[in-house]
Formats: sequence, structure tokens, C-alpha cells
Amino acid sequence: MKDNIQIKNKRARHEYYLEEFMTAGIVLLGTEIKSIRQGKATITDAYCAFQDNELYVKEMHIAEYSHGGFVNHEAKRDRKLLLQYRELKKLRTKTKEKGFTIIPTMLFINDKGLAKLEIALAKGKHFYDKRETLKQKDTQREMDRVKK
Repeated sequence: MKDNIQIKNKRARHEYYLEEFMTAGIVLLGTEIKSIRQGKATITDAYCAFQDNELYVKEMHIAEYSHGGFVNHEAKRDRKLLLQYRELKKLRTKTKEKGFTIIPTMLFINDKGLAKLEIALAKGKHFYDKRETLKQKDTQREMDRVKK
């Protein structure tokens, strides 16, 4: 069993401008936390949305636990995120602005053994912005190579 589980959403930095980060707890079932501890989760396609004044993460895939039996969980169910009221209010007002969304950037296990989800307030990039980001990344890599 791994101690430091960190499942990252690498596509998020490519697709979005990440503005503000928050750490949220997740309401999970017993077999879900066991699968996360095995590292069998994907947050690449996941996003967050409000339902009845509560924030949920949708399309997050947590593989079924291998020893789960008939009490196993659904792989892509909606999972409630635990945030303070003022944080929820802040996120709700920001997402009502045009172009902002909430996406998960990293799923990890903290020191106490609890699963946490790092979410970010994000604004989508245009195609030419993505090309510009890749160009800057390549030039930076080339400059670092020349310095060594």
C-alpha cells in the first residue's frame, strides 16, 4: 500500500487558466477509499457543479474495489465535496461569471488518512492560447538545456 497517493489532472493546466485553488474533503463509500489507496482513480474528465447549494464532483472515475463483492460502489457516481459555507458562496458567485468553471486538479490522501480533492477555479483557454503555452514551455526547456 502506498502512503503518498497523488492522482493529478495533467490535462487541466493545458486546457484552462487556473486562478484560485482550494482543498475540499469528499464524501466516499468504504470501497471507494480502498480503491483510491490502491491508486485506481482518474480525475481527467471530472468537473464540479452545484446541486441544491452543495458542490458535487461529477465524472470522477474510481475503479471498483477488487475484493468488494456485492457491496461495491458505482465507478462514476456524483460525490459530494465538503467545503465551508463562505467558500461555497465565493465559488458560486465566481462560476456565475462568464467562462469560469470548477475543476479538480489533484486527488490525494492527507496525513490523517483522509481523501482530499484540490479544486481550482478555472477559465478555459482558446486553441491559440494552448499553442502559445506549448511554445513557451519548449523555449524554456531549450534555455535550460543551453545553461547546463
